[in-house]
Amino acid sequence: MSRWLRALYVLVLVASPALADEAHDHGVPEKLGDVSFPISCDPSQQAPFNRAIALLHSFAYAPAEQAFQAIAQKDPHCAMAYWGLAMAHFHPVWSPPLPPETFGPAQRDMRRAVELGAASERETAFIRAGNVLFQAAPGLKANQRTEAYELAMEKVASDHPRDMEAQVFYALALLSNASPADKTHAKQKRAIAILEPLFRAHPDHPGLAHYMIHACDSEELAEQGLPAARVYAKIAPSAPHALHMPSHIFTRLGLWDDSIQSNLASKESAHRHGDTMGELHAMDYLVYAYLQEGKDGDAARVVEEMKALHVQGTTEFATAYAATIMPIRLAVERHRWSDAAQVVPMAGASPSILAIAVWSKGIGLARSGRQADASAEVAQLRQIEKQLRDAGDDYWATQTAILTDEVSAWQSQAMGHAEQARALLQSAADREDSLEKRPVTPGPALPAREQLGELLLLQGDAAAAREAYRAALIQAPGRRGAVLGEARAEQAMH
Repeated sequence: MSRWLRALYVLVLVASPALADEAHDHGVPEKLGDVSFPISCDPSQQAPFNRAIALLHSFAYAPAEQAFQAIAQKDPHCAMAYWGLAMAHFHPVWSPPLPPETFGPAQRDMRRAVELGAASERETAFIRAGNVLFQAAPGLKANQRTEAYELAMEKVASDHPRDMEAQVFYALALLSNASPADKTHAKQKRAIAILEPLFRAHPDHPGLAHYMIHACDSEELAEQGLPAARVYAKIAPSAPHALHMPSHIFTRLGLWDDSIQSNLASKESAHRHGDTMGELHAMDYLVYAYLQEGKDGDAARVVEEMKALHVQGTTEFATAYAATIMPIRLAVERHRWSDAAQVVPMAGASPSILAIAVWSKGIGLARSGRQADASAEVAQLRQIEKQLRDAGDDYWATQTAILTDEVSAWQSQAMGHAEQARALLQSAADREDSLEKRPVTPGPALPAREQLGELLLLQGDAAAAREAYRAALIQAPGRRGAVLGEARAEQAMH
């Protein structure tokens, strides 16, 4: 998010008491959920602190930072205010979880919290755990920090079993280290075991609903997250992210109308608050849902709105990802291969985002009669994969390898090498199924197993195509391409 948009977002959401009073005068009081996090600071700062924690639980990081800063200004000796300032720069399930541009200031705030000290052992435990996350050890990688923090929060939760916030922050720490390669969802299930009973007892707590949704954001667990998805937007409607989050579960279950309504509300709220990243994130999920309902015109209008925002050159990963993939979704889901081949990468795009644009061009060329021209894209994708591997980013390197095999498969099919094409897409589908998606996306632009079904149908193997489509629908229920593909395969078999 750019600096001026970040400032505007803070201004609109937290601004000043005068603006808050004005909002109340218009009958729209702020609603962020019910949070109680007792602190030993100036008693007048208890309610503002609870509000700041509520903002933090809905990932409203800029407003939370502003709220904690206001507390520190009014009570300069409040160690927990500085703890909060630092924690506003920890983004547990996002990428990166510890943004390098804010790590130094966050580290200084946590150091200040340690220096001030807290009046209670409980507060000291929270600060000690936070200090593990931001410890002065330059050689530590982000995952080493988050793993150490998880262990520290496990002790806080164990030492304070009746403290709800200790349990909630520990559950979130577990989610921050959940591996997308772990299809058993071990850490997610540990988090759910903590969150679910608390959510039943405290149905208005924003963090409990929010983190239940993240914990259940998988094909295996999505049904378990539906109760939280149904209420989170009602718990914290003043937070744009709370309006969007239910669509993670709706997407997993193929509840497209619900996803559309969720993201329309989030898009409008984020735009009103100047939250460009939140707006584009909601728009990507919205385009995805519209396409599954065959509402191509609505999806196209959202893409045009995105283009009007002029977000070229952004360094914010989620913003750049959404801006890059939305027009690609529109092209490839409608099989407009010439459009896909004309995609131009965003200037300064990170390697993992550049790979998506290169894939779009490659698959567009391979599927529009220019298969030989796609060789340059295959070579570039291999270079990007190596770059990501060398940087230690195995997740996006594997995703790029999948994209490479997809382009190569359609190239092979166009050149008459049917068995090679089949083997490449089978491998791509198996690898894609072995990894969970990141929260940044509702799903791949075109799932590999869905592509496999289409390839098999083209090759005349309708029975195998039907099985591929059915398997794709287990991973992503209700996807239009797989539903229609299965119907075509059934027809071809009779």
